[in-house]
Amino acid sequence: MKSFTVEKNDSGQRLDKFLTKFCPKLPKALMYKYIRIKRIKINGKRAEISTKLNIGDVVDMYINDEFFEKKETVYDFMSASNKIDIVYEDENVILLNKKVGLLSHPDDNEYVDTLITRVKRYLFEKKEWNPADESSFTPALVNRIDRNTSGIVICAKTAEALRVLNQKMKDRELHKIYLCIVHGTPPKNEDIIDGYLVKNESKNKVFISKKPSEEAKYIKTKYKVLGSKNGLSLVEVDLLTGRTHQIRAHMAWLGNPLLGDGKYGKNENNKKVGYKKQCLCSHKLIFDFTTDAGSLEYLNGKEFSVDDIWFAKEFHNGTLGR
Repeated sequence: MKSFTVEKNDSGQRLDKFLTKFCPKLPKALMYKYIRIKRIKINGKRAEISTKLNIGDVVDMYINDEFFEKKETVYDFMSASNKIDIVYEDENVILLNKKVGLLSHPDDNEYVDTLITRVKRYLFEKKEWNPADESSFTPALVNRIDRNTSGIVICAKTAEALRVLNQKMKDRELHKIYLCIVHGTPPKNEDIIDGYLVKNESKNKVFISKKPSEEAKYIKTKYKVLGSKNGLSLVEVDLLTGRTHQIRAHMAWLGNPLLGDGKYGKNENNKKVGYKKQCLCSHKLIFDFTTDAGSLEYLNGKEFSVDDIWFAKEFHNGTLGR
């Protein structure tokens, strides 16, 4: 007989789903029979296939050990780098400072070394998460930023945290502020600009116009110029809508493409300055909950920032653009 105590990330699921993960070699027909004849119980009592599990429930299984055998697993994420920059961490979330050049998630060209695989390795090595123990949940990123953008990315460490933060992201109760360097000086020191964005999937590029269309999405961007020198400007950007490449495309549409951005700017202008890396950083995150956040309510009103931003340092000391 084996007993399992239901942990936080396995709660809320059906008994049959739980058993399928913990007893991968147990045929379904036999599993249903064992439940029926009470060889599988919850808290010492008879259960149904559809019984929902709660935290602390004890699942007793009077079945042969052979059904618990699992092949030794080699996890892909253990091949990822162990380098991560943690801005903040608690039992529910990790805020990470993603570096330029690192993917948030795997793609067709890079599967192993990404931000999420580095996080999985980190949590596995500190024995805070083990995919063999809690098969129902995997640490997940709440937001993502492009490979060539740096800054704060949120990772949920529990199923409940992911559920809450996904909803807060959807309801725009997570406030992200960006810092960037643009060519030239924007027409106003501070402004809110809007427009309509259309994405071209084949080119992986977006286009902006002032006229609405059936396929276009409305965008709204707030910016503030923090300083200008050597033909460049340091700009803080607040995304009032969150669309693909919105900052890069909107600033280029304004006539001030980002330094280092060859897609929406001109590489010849970037080469004159000597920069190939895109100067864009999601440098500040504010938890601004207007609705109940449950177990994450303690984060409400808290603000986190990345202060060590390479291009901002060079701008302030006057070496950028010289």
